[in-house]
Amino acid sequence: MNLSSAPSRRLPPVQLLTASDRPTETGGFRSRLVWMLERVQDAIAVSLCLGLFGVMVVQLRVIFISLLEPPNFHLITADILSVLILVEMFRLLIIYLQEQRVSIGVAVEVAIVSVLRESIVRGVLEVPWQQLLATGVFLLVLTLILLARVWLPPTFEGIDPEKRIMERYRHVASGDLVD
Repeated sequence: MNLSSAPSRRLPPVQLLTASDRPTETGGFRSRLVWMLERVQDAIAVSLCLGLFGVMVVQLRVIFISLLEPPNFHLITADILSVLILVEMFRLLIIYLQEQRVSIGVAVEVAIVSVLRESIVRGVLEVPWQQLLATGVFLLVLTLILLARVWLPPTFEGIDPEKRIMERYRHVASGDLVD
């Protein structure tokens, strides 16, 4: 099937608003409310970043103090993996602040490291086989999600569904219906 012969409708160029553009009176109450809620959401994400950074500093201090004592492999490994989880969560929040989306790949990586941390802390030999099997299946599913993400086209690279919906809403509100 030749897709080049199919009729195509081109949308007019869209002017995207920057995050710093404050809605005007013509936008109405709803757009002002959405703008305000987005700023509150960004403030929450920034406060989470600051909190995570503080927790990471405290955790690193605990790790360095524990290295002065006789080494306990399980505790040191658990602490290091905890810091790695916090770093990945921090990265997830930074991506959210930059792109206003949650990165599925980073979220899955955080989940994988968290599960592995719990497995290492508890010890594989001390866990019932049913729980070990469930953990293995869960890790397999998370790995499949990561692999599927590679083959799926990127949603947010050039095509942002939320922005398209907002642009359509703006055209409908102004009387210009564009499909």
